[in-house]
Amino acid sequence: MTSRPKRPTEDTSSGEDSARTDTGTPVGTGKVDTGKVDTGSASKGGARDRRAYARRDNRDASHPSAESQERADRRRAREDERAKVSRSRRRAGLIAAAVLAVVLAGFAVVYLSPVLTVRTIDVRGAVSVSEDEVIADLAVPMGEKLVRVDTGAAARRVASIPSLASVRVQRMYPSTIRVTVTERVPVVFVDRPDGTHLLDADAVDFAVAPPPPGVIRLVTDNPVTGDPPTESALAVLDSLPEPLRVQVGEIRAGSASDVSLILFDGRTVVWGDRDRSERKSAVALALLSQPGQILDVSSPDLPTTK
Repeated sequence: MTSRPKRPTEDTSSGEDSARTDTGTPVGTGKVDTGKVDTGSASKGGARDRRAYARRDNRDASHPSAESQERADRRRAREDERAKVSRSRRRAGLIAAAVLAVVLAGFAVVYLSPVLTVRTIDVRGAVSVSEDEVIADLAVPMGEKLVRVDTGAAARRVASIPSLASVRVQRMYPSTIRVTVTERVPVVFVDRPDGTHLLDADAVDFAVAPPPPGVIRLVTDNPVTGDPPTESALAVLDSLPEPLRVQVGEIRAGSASDVSLILFDGRTVVWGDRDRSERKSAVALALLSQPGQILDVSSPDLPTTK
């Protein structure tokens, strides 16, 4: 009787035993451990993810977004502006302090220092008027602070001298008051009970004195400023050319339209009013070579002689 091979004994009591049977290797000592393999794989995957995140974070940090860059630029611009404002304020403060120091120093020099005081009075332009008279009317004491001298008031005081047509008073630092005067120039004189009165081109009666050479006698009822006959006579006299003027010894004005010239040789030139004086002068010079004692040029286009 042939013996049949013995079947392997099956044990279905547990999956582990079955596994051990199939592999022939106990579970506890096998190299393949399902739990161990899964844990290691997860750890390695997590590490790789962390390294990837870190690299991405580094890239993000080294390459900031446009919005972040714009915020940073605005922040730097604000900081620069604040720094600039701060510097400007410091500079303005320094300038203000320097200006204040200069002003205080100037005030001290001008008002407190004895340097800027009146030590000299310089009078210019005075010929017939004495310097002593000018200085007396100026009334500015020596030692007065220059800045305290009222030049306008001083000029008005000096201008009260009748012979002066204009007066200018100036402070000349560090210690001089300059007085510049313009004297009146006599152009006519009038005879009055108290003597010979000199009048300038504006009919201002400014002196009682002998008439200088070349000054012509004026004969009119009221020889003062604003009198029409007087003003007309002075206007005619001012228009005369020198060759005719030197021959005139007297000018008469009965009215503004009745002006006559009395020549040194005794002849009379009837002038009329002040109009067309240039034409009248030319005609009168031509008639002087003609016989006659009265030369009428009041109508220069139709002159006559008598």
